[in-house]
Amino acid sequence: MRKKITSIIICIIAIAVIAMLYYPMVEEQVKGWPQYKQPKDAVTYTMNRNENRLSQIDYQDDLIIEEVATVTKPIIDEKANIQLNARAACLMDASTNRVLYGKEVDKEMPMASTTKIMTLIVTLENANLEDVVTVSKNAARQPDVQLNMQTGNQFRLEDLLYSLMLESHNDTAVAIAEHVGGSVEGFAQMMNEKAKELGCTHTNFVTPNGLDSSTEEHYTTARELGIIASYAIKNKKFLEITNTPNWSFKELKTGSSYAVSNKDRFLYIYDGAIGIKTGFTNKAGYCFVGAVDKEDRTFVSVVLASGWPPNKNYKWSDTTKLMDYGTENYKVQEIFDDTKLYDPIFVRKGKESYADLYCEGSLQLLLSSQDEVKVVYEITKEVEAPVKPDEQVGVARYYVNDELVKTFPIKTSTSIEKIDHEFTWNQVLNLWFAVKTNMEE
Repeated sequence: MRKKITSIIICIIAIAVIAMLYYPMVEEQVKGWPQYKQPKDAVTYTMNRNENRLSQIDYQDDLIIEEVATVTKPIIDEKANIQLNARAACLMDASTNRVLYGKEVDKEMPMASTTKIMTLIVTLENANLEDVVTVSKNAARQPDVQLNMQTGNQFRLEDLLYSLMLESHNDTAVAIAEHVGGSVEGFAQMMNEKAKELGCTHTNFVTPNGLDSSTEEHYTTARELGIIASYAIKNKKFLEITNTPNWSFKELKTGSSYAVSNKDRFLYIYDGAIGIKTGFTNKAGYCFVGAVDKEDRTFVSVVLASGWPPNKNYKWSDTTKLMDYGTENYKVQEIFDDTKLYDPIFVRKGKESYADLYCEGSLQLLLSSQDEVKVVYEITKEVEAPVKPDEQVGVARYYVNDELVKTFPIKTSTSIEKIDHEFTWNQVLNLWFAVKTNMEE
């Protein structure tokens, strides 16, 4: 037993002596092993700068944060000065819901019959257009504007949707609501649920037609009505109905004939106009939600309280000014930076020390010469093996005028296995043979 212990001690001493003698020969090789590598210095993360960009690097806890601002603003930044009659207004990029111009965009206000935009989209998404709608006493007694339906009349639901949007019939709106939602209250709940789904937190529906109520609980904002409209015009049937010039149909029981014509004058006075809806009540004043699709650009405009009688044409002039501003100043631009080169991320306990990164995507936005685009890259300083391809290790956040518009994931493009005993033993063997070769030479 004593001999064995002595032998072990001698072996340990021999190994130590050999290590001391040969370490200078293999020091650089050992330092190159993945086990002993450390994350790169901060300076390595400042590469790949474009001449028209400003960059700043920051470190927060376990994140590397790089902010890159594209220099697009002119020296003189003059904001648009659009003279509007409307008390609240909004011009929106329908593809992103970004507000391009606003006046009191977040002020809660009544919206009159522009309410029917939501009435239509909720119906299209929750009902069969071939349904037969039976008119209730409550629906038949609604005030003007009316289709003049009678209690007990029956209509095809699709026909009533043209009555709703082309001539804004209030009795039609209630008949649709009661059929789809079971009651006006039930349908209003469906409208409010849809509004929340779209992110509208300052909108509340009480009626399907937008008539003035005894309470102040029926309201929206110019911004949120624009969001609702931008969503609605993506529905093909919605656009088909709101862009129809004329529609004829019959009551199903008596065969009485009805004809409605489109009262949206904007469709005929503005190039590229695709809708959407007029409105007026004593509380709300004249309102209009418009949409223009022109040269691969889609704008939505909202004007609320755009005058009272006899100034019914204010809504058209206000909308025209907003759309002119949009079409003359905003062009579609691709702002996703596909030239960005990402430094590899450090992999702790990996058979390789660094994993390559990538970020894919496309982001086309309506931009003017006064917009500033900023990209903030947030990347984890290091990860631990094993690493698989397409693991998210960071994000690229795109801002326009400090407003977040889109986030893209930054991912690994390589696979790296974790260090194991076999890998370490192979390293030792390779090192031994390298030393032996050097000694023989």
